[in-house]
Amino acid sequence: QVQLVESGGGLAQAGGSLRLSCAASGRPFTGFGMGWFRQAPGKEREFVAAVSRSAISTYYADSVKGRFTISRDNAKNMVYLQMNSLKPEDTAVYYCAAQGNPGFNWYRKPFDYWGQGTQVTVSS
Repeated sequence: QVQLVESGGGLAQAGGSLRLSCAASGRPFTGFGMGWFRQAPGKEREFVAAVSRSAISTYYADSVKGRFTISRDNAKNMVYLQMNSLKPEDTAVYYCAAQGNPGFNWYRKPFDYWGQGTQVTVSS
């Protein structure tokens, strides 16, 4: 089992920034690729960003590319999402997730563990 706890959500103005954090515990952190997803009211949950186990490779949804940056600190069992140039359409509950199946396009495969989510609200 892997436990994931998100923090750092809140209210921001359009054009502003927020940094989300996710603390992982349980099984060895470096055994998992990590991702961020989000779900806006009335919409399906969608992929936002992912980072490989080694932190060498990162992947982004087109909607956040150039504005969001995912990173991880394997020594601290933490993963982060720096969100800049926020837009009202970024408003959603953001979830941290862990994926333990390596291989090609691993971040497109189902994730195994999920956090409870943190609310991000961007006002215009």
